[in-house]
Amino acid sequence: MDRNQILCRADELNSLLDDPNIRIVDGSWHLPNANRDALFEYQKDHIPGAVFFDIDTASDPNSGLPHTMPDAATFSTYAGSLGITDEHQIIVYDTAGLFSAARVWWMFRQFGATNVRVLDGGLPAWKNAGLPTTSDVVEIASVKFNASAPRDVVGLSAMRSHVDVGDVQILDARGAGRFSGKEAEPRPGMRAGHMPNATNVPFTALLNDDGTVKSTDDLKALFAEKQVDETAPIVTSCGSGVTAAIIVLALELIGCRNAQLYDGSWSEWGSLQDTPIEVD
Repeated sequence: MDRNQILCRADELNSLLDDPNIRIVDGSWHLPNANRDALFEYQKDHIPGAVFFDIDTASDPNSGLPHTMPDAATFSTYAGSLGITDEHQIIVYDTAGLFSAARVWWMFRQFGATNVRVLDGGLPAWKNAGLPTTSDVVEIASVKFNASAPRDVVGLSAMRSHVDVGDVQILDARGAGRFSGKEAEPRPGMRAGHMPNATNVPFTALLNDDGTVKSTDDLKALFAEKQVDETAPIVTSCGSGVTAAIIVLALELIGCRNAQLYDGSWSEWGSLQDTPIEVD
């Protein structure tokens, strides 16, 4: 897929600020041990016109897991409350460069929006380009988002089957220490390690030092080094389904559109006592 259909440059977004069909979304989210308040930071400093998308609010309240996917009706109500329809051009960013914005990008796509992109390099790239931010409150008029049912979400029972049968490639976006089991998980009560036959593809390896996404050639080389078959089924995973979406985004940039995402990810798999786990 054309890189410009997935990513948006800061200068391009700046030229689109007055376009009535554009919706800019701050999709920032931080790990529990980061001690950061994404909403508070947004209120102090955001791209003009951007609304705040709360991953934890836009989730299934009954799952018992962090920010798992809601049903279509719940997402429709939440997205509509932000003034976003499924026909808008949506551009998502986060404060890290690229961390949680890919999850929001993936969610909008799963629920039927077709024109969704990620600001390459996020808020840091915007600021590095000398572009303005604001603390102004954005006025929002509720609209109707026509959500469809997600297609590429993998639940626990399907994930158990995939692990048992070995019929998919499992790509884990966590860092090497957590994947190997040598580092403790940031959430209490979770076992350390990874799913059997999973491949570690740390999301940081897909990014440049400035938080922008690596070139298509570099991504192809990385996935080739990891022996990923782009033509075979893929399921991505991470700690709680956030950075797994960065792998999905990177795969789409190299033309691979057959990746699904295990929504419960390690927050589910690692918290259970009967799921098989390997350590290195």
